[in-house]
Amino acid sequence: MANILLVDDEEQLRNLLKFVLESAGHSVCEAADGNEALASYRRIPADLVVTDIIMPNKEGTETILEFRRLSRDVKIVAMSGGGRNGSQDYLKLAKSFGANLTLAKPFTNQEFLDAINAALEL
Repeated sequence: MANILLVDDEEQLRNLLKFVLESAGHSVCEAADGNEALASYRRIPADLVVTDIIMPNKEGTETILEFRRLSRDVKIVAMSGGGRNGSQDYLKLAKSFGANLTLAKPFTNQEFLDAINAALEL
């Protein structure tokens, strides 16, 4: 299975998604924001990065741009609930910045795994 870097500032959601990924056989590293994610990736490159868009310190679109500078090959799934503005604008922006797939919150565990599997097959 894949080595996945999971980036979300919401610890409860991160814990749930980590459990879902590990239950499917994946290895998971976690980060609470883009700065942590990039530092983690530099230490241990991942096959797939799953990142939230709206986060403190370094938000998701900036994080996606930096991942693309580091590696054209890493797969990226961007996810967002969108805050006040809804998720679609943020997800379109994430796609234009280099995310392979996007996922609007809320989603089911199965929808999440389907997106992960689709991204890994790209």
